Amino acid sequence: MFKNRQNLCESVIDEFNIKSEWIDEVFLSEACEERFLSSNDIPEFIPEDIFMAGMANLIEGYHVERKGIDVHTVLFTIEGGGVLMTEDFVAPIEPYSIVVLPAHTPYRFEINPQYKHWRMIWFLPKDRPRWQALSDLGQKVLPFHGCERIWALMTLLYLEIGGRASYRKLLVGEVCRIITGFESQPTDSTVRVQALFSQIEGQLHLPWTVKTMANKTFLSEEQLARICKRLYNVSPRARLINLRMEKACDLLRNNDWSIAMIAERLGYRDPFNFTHRFTKHMGSSPSAYRKQVMQSNEEI
Repeated sequence: MFKNRQNLCESVIDEFNIKSEWIDEVFLSEACEERFLSSNDIPEFIPEDIFMAGMANLIEGYHVERKGIDVHTVLFTIEGGGVLMTEDFVAPIEPYSIVVLPAHTPYRFEINPQYKHWRMIWFLPKDRPRWQALSDLGQKVLPFHGCERIWALMTLLYLEIGGRASYRKLLVGEVCRIITGFESQPTDSTVRVQALFSQIEGQLHLPWTVKTMANKTFLSEEQLARICKRLYNVSPRARLINLRMEKACDLLRNNDWSIAMIAERLGYRDPFNFTHRFTKHMGSSPSAYRKQVMQSNEEI
């Protein structure tokens, strides 16, 4: 069932393309329902640097396109789904996911035509230090299992417009706690980075880039760099090179692999590029290193 749904989703996503030109536009069909929560309605938003939020039950037609507004946009999907388009990628927005769209970045999202229905919450934090960790994620669609909880809290908050300030403060605090808890999961992030480099170690032949690594760990390139520095004391690119050179040393310990084969095995399409990189890293060429190792083995 999941596989069929995934295949359907992929076929729908194929109909959309990344964008390079943007307009500011919002469209809701007459069947759509939306509840707004502004800082006028919820004064407790102000100290938390929240501009506005909303609860939406979207049917038939809906899209939002922005050139780059001055607040962050965060979406929590409960049912149905949408499609996100950015300058770099197109992605499905599935139930139990969070979409992060930092301020000053262009984007468009709309109802997924496969579902024609989308129940979600939108949340507009201000571009302030309070929400910097969220902004550092970059434009992302990530799994998030707290969507139902956020919906329940926002429903209660909506019902307290003009009501008890102390209860609203409690509800706003809990919403922010859930979101900031999602932002700052250092242990989980560390595990993802460690798992990434374990995967890379077994797939050194692939054309790895820092952007690809960051996407696989659901981190921004800056976050990935910080965690790599903490774990390995080097940048992600340097860590990749170190793994390739360590593997090259292992493969050069016997004559079964030619230099060209080793280069290909480690993701270097050009053997001369591999030789240059190895020489710079190890202080000798691959051939010289192999010869030295072989001589040492004979002496033993």
